[in-house]
Amino acid sequence: MKHFYREGTNPEAPVLLLLHGTGGTEKDLEPVADMIDPEASVLGVKGNVSENGMARFFRRLREGVFDEEDLVARTNELHVFLDEAASAYHFDRNNIVAVGYSNGANIAGSLLFHHPSSLASAILFHPMVPRRGIDLPSLTGNRVFIGAGTNDPLIDSKETEELEQMLKNAGAQVTVHWESMGHQLSQREVLQAKSWYSEER
Repeated sequence: MKHFYREGTNPEAPVLLLLHGTGGTEKDLEPVADMIDPEASVLGVKGNVSENGMARFFRRLREGVFDEEDLVARTNELHVFLDEAASAYHFDRNNIVAVGYSNGANIAGSLLFHHPSSLASAILFHPMVPRRGIDLPSLTGNRVFIGAGTNDPLIDSKETEELEQMLKNAGAQVTVHWESMGHQLSQREVLQAKSWYSEER
């Protein structure tokens, strides 16, 4: 997978896994990572799927409707890539914190749904429920921050609440922060994520 890796100055800090939104690049969320933890190592990944020339992490059938078969395959692909990256760059495979926005948040959520040991915790900006009708594995010990918009035109607030409840039912510790900036990722949202992240450090 196309990516970049930047080694941090604090070897004890997690590796921040950056997962962009539709049409983004592996570098899009680097400023966000610098706000959350400027000392952490950063692994930015670009999605392998192209939708009208825009990079995504998995296919969708239409707006808001995922191609579940492709989602599962791409989730497995990302999981294996993280194994390979940890070996190549010599970082702790068990200490990865995902930072995903929109489509990137959805693939990060799918990692939690299918490979719970793949991430130590996750920051999900404007995610949707990755899949329904499946039994989630135990997420005890996983921490999840969800940034959501009260007036997000793409994601109804009930979707956010459903994802929160699914993760909590699986044992995850979930914090939801609401903003009124639509689907846009705001600075205040990032600062709230930074505060949440810092609680564990």
